[in-house]
Amino acid sequence: MATEKKQATKTAETKEETMKKSTVEKAAEGTTSVDSGKKTTKKTTKTTTKTTKKAETKTKKAAADGEKKTVKKTSKSKTKGAGEDKKDENHEVKFIEKLNALKELAHTKKNVLEYQEINNFFGDMELDEEKMEKIIEYLENNGIDVFQISDDKDDVDDDIILGMEAGGEGDEEDIENIDLSVPDGVSIEDPVRMYLKEIGKVPLLSADEEVELAKRMEEGDAEAKKKLAEANLRLVVSIAKRYVGRGMLFLDLIQEGNLGLIKAVEKFDYKKGYKFSTYATWWIRQAITRAIADQARTIRIPVHMVETINKFVRVQRQLLQELGREPYPEEIAEHMNMPVDRVREIQKISLEPVSLETPIGEEEDSHLGDFIQDENVPVPAEAAAFTLLREQLEEVLGTLTEREQKVLKLRFGLEDGRSRTLEEVGREFEVTRERIRQIEAKALRKLRHPSRSRKLKDYLD
Repeated sequence: MATEKKQATKTAETKEETMKKSTVEKAAEGTTSVDSGKKTTKKTTKTTTKTTKKAETKTKKAAADGEKKTVKKTSKSKTKGAGEDKKDENHEVKFIEKLNALKELAHTKKNVLEYQEINNFFGDMELDEEKMEKIIEYLENNGIDVFQISDDKDDVDDDIILGMEAGGEGDEEDIENIDLSVPDGVSIEDPVRMYLKEIGKVPLLSADEEVELAKRMEEGDAEAKKKLAEANLRLVVSIAKRYVGRGMLFLDLIQEGNLGLIKAVEKFDYKKGYKFSTYATWWIRQAITRAIADQARTIRIPVHMVETINKFVRVQRQLLQELGREPYPEEIAEHMNMPVDRVREIQKISLEPVSLETPIGEEEDSHLGDFIQDENVPVPAEAAAFTLLREQLEEVLGTLTEREQKVLKLRFGLEDGRSRTLEEVGREFEVTRERIRQIEAKALRKLRHPSRSRKLKDYLD
């Protein structure tokens, strides 16, 4: 028994030692695998790090190249933009220098310039309407008058003309024989009568008296200035008569002419040897025609454009006589040496607005507005047909059930013009969209029945 116990104990110890050895071996194997795993991980990490570094290097290089290209493009665009800005700045500086030089030129001509002189002075620069307006405004603010003088002596009503002949008399009014009667077409009102009566009482001046008054004006005599102006008021009336019916009242024309007369008095130089009436005629016409250009039209035209329009009208008349028909814009553009688009623009600018209240017919019981169709209002026949269609539709829908009527009205927007989806109508009736589709299909089948459809067929054409 004792021997068996000893053998069993030895066997147990042997098993225990064997288990310990195997455990140690496994642990050693695990350590080895961990170490090898660590080594692999380290290798992988190193490889990944190298790859990442290479990728980062490439990315940085590409980004740097991109930045260089962008900088180059930006610098090019900046250089280009800076060049354009510099060009515009130089153009503006040159324009201002020219403007100041023009002002000095005007001072040498007693503050009087012609439009043609301005155009010639700025011949090397391209002037648009905005620039021209700026020039005119600048000159006026500096007390410089700009005249518009035409070379066409037939258009006395349209242009300002002063023809100086060899003797210096030119286009002179016979102030002693001026007719102070009211012109045709002007209503005889008390203000007009009273004014004409008053200026008729002012005595006329001889040439020697004009010179005497001019000398006194040089010395600062205000009374002499007033007397010279009042003695020539009838000259203004004579010139203003020619412009009646041009969009301004007769009294307004006289008033504008009087302003021109005052300027003529201020600028009159008796040493030139001309009579005052000859010199003043120019200023009076200028004042009246300028006022007509500024005030007579519903849509104002810039004063400098009036000369262009006058030239356009003259060329148009000339070509009409030569061709025997209305000239095309291309033909006018060729004669005026300007683009066709510019000619069309001048045509649009020169059009006069027409009142809708303009009488039509001999009895003048109709107006222009009665014959112009309003595009926003339906034609009466179409409006009547639409009303009948609505009535017939209401009648046909009345044969359906209330639910079917409402579904169709919502689906096709018969009440408010907005069509609803099946989903929206379903929410309205608290049913599914499929159920609404079925109700709609059933209602439409009913409407297709000949008893109902024949009432609506006539409106399909």
